[in-house]
Amino acid sequence: MSNFKELYDKEIKNNLKKEFNYKSIMQVPRLEKIVINMGVGEGSHDVKFIEAAQKDLELIAGQHAVVTKARKSIAGFKLREGQPVGVKVTLRGENMYNFMEKLIKVGLPRVRDFRGVSSHAFDGKGNYTLGIKEQLVFPEIEYDNVYKIRGMDIVFVTTAKSNEEAYALLKAFGMPFKG
Repeated sequence: MSNFKELYDKEIKNNLKKEFNYKSIMQVPRLEKIVINMGVGEGSHDVKFIEAAQKDLELIAGQHAVVTKARKSIAGFKLREGQPVGVKVTLRGENMYNFMEKLIKVGLPRVRDFRGVSSHAFDGKGNYTLGIKEQLVFPEIEYDNVYKIRGMDIVFVTTAKSNEEAYALLKAFGMPFKG
């Protein structure tokens, strides 16, 4: 079992219950899933970019990545409906906690000039989005094997009802917020 899952079950759940005066343990916010998305603009013209991004994302997440396709055509971007434009992976359960631990303990500290993540990236419904500029911060990615350096969006979907609850949940896991 993941260290973060254990931490949540033994400490975080009880601390949040006390902090927010929940009547039932089921009201305590929890992490539902983590969605990692990599946009691959060049993928619409060259399938090699999509394959390389998919391989990188699978190494990082430890799970199969799905190719995302354009929903509608945009002439300005020379994009047609159905063309591949990115890759994403949705993590739940054990994989989710393992990835979160790797991100907080290994990935984020390796970011250049890292001073913490913004505490303003909550969506009002208890979800948090984090952008990373390059996939090289993860130890699984070898610089020599990278086809192109690209960033990714990581979305933490929680059951929290407010930003304040989600902030407390992520902070308890050790998310390095600024200030």
